[in-house]
Amino acid sequence: MNAMVLAAGLGLRMRPITLTLPKPLVPVAGRTMLDRVLDHLDQVEAGRKVVNLHWLGETIRSHLDGRQDIVFSHEPELLETGGGVAKALPLLGADPFFVCNADMVWTDEGEPALDRLARAFDPGRMDGLLLLQPVERAFGYDGQGDFDRLADGRLARRKPDQTSPLMFAGVQILHPRLFDGHPGGAFSLNLLYDKAIAAGRLFGLVHDGGWYHIGTPPALAEAEALLG
Repeated sequence: MNAMVLAAGLGLRMRPITLTLPKPLVPVAGRTMLDRVLDHLDQVEAGRKVVNLHWLGETIRSHLDGRQDIVFSHEPELLETGGGVAKALPLLGADPFFVCNADMVWTDEGEPALDRLARAFDPGRMDGLLLLQPVERAFGYDGQGDFDRLADGRLARRKPDQTSPLMFAGVQILHPRLFDGHPGGAFSLNLLYDKAIAAGRLFGLVHDGGWYHIGTPPALAEAEALLG
């Protein structure tokens, strides 16, 4: 299975660190967030890894020089999550693929999360399968949750006046057909999630390991203490 790694963001909340270093290359307990994501993908023998670039993109390109099966998708203007993946579709192929954010860290407990996702993904029923993290075990997250997971694994949006025990962990499998008729330009993957929810084709899998959002320099120090 090929993979897309979203690494084009500006990392504004991590300034001043990200004024000179792209956020995916910020080290966390001795290893960059981007390398940690690629390590997970290598562990499950993912195929081509497409990394999108924008802010300080040449620094990322240089950092990954020599790493196997990496191709780049440069974005002169930021395309957001959905637009970034849509631009890279010709590089990702016709089969379902992983999409991973490069601005967080996850750890596995037992079977790798990517293996669990790949084993659970059913292209006959699913256009997307999202990894979900229990809010109570999500480091650095202070939101109200994202989705309700139904008994059969389908997802529904959290209602605005309610909370959900599950948040999107930034790791997923998507089918290329989900992008049929996409609006082009910059757009969020949330637009396609809503489309898949309406069709009953967006599913979720609950992560059984750790998850760390590295949003600010103080959070970085705290996460390093926990992961170190």
